[in-house]
Amino acid sequence: MSKIRNAKYQIGQVVRHRLYPFRGVVFDIDPIFDNTEEWYDAIPAEIRPHKDQPFYHLFAENDDTEYVAYVSEQNLLPDDSGEPVRHPQVAEVFIKDGKGGYRPRSATMH
Repeated sequence: MSKIRNAKYQIGQVVRHRLYPFRGVVFDIDPIFDNTEEWYDAIPAEIRPHKDQPFYHLFAENDDTEYVAYVSEQNLLPDDSGEPVRHPQVAEVFIKDGKGGYRPRSATMH
C-alpha cells in the first residue's frame, strides 16, 4: 500500500493550475485519486498525474466561466494574487479571511 501524503493546500486556499489558465478555491480534498476511470483516461497521457497524491475539488474560474474542477496536487500552485475568486458558490460556502484566502462559513461543513 502506498504512503498517503499530507495535502499541501488547505480548504479555503486560493490556487492556480500549473499548466492551464484557471484558478480557484479548494473546497474538498481527496487523499488519493477518487474519480472515474473515464475522467482519468480523458487526460492526455503525457500530462496524466499519478493517482497516489492528493486531489483537490475547486470552485474554479477562467476568463470565460466558473465551474468545479478536480485537480492533482502536482498541477497546482498557490495563487498569491490577492484577487477575489468570482465563482458564485465561493460566497455561499466561504467568508474571506483577510489574508487572501477563505474560511468556511460553518464548522459543520463537509
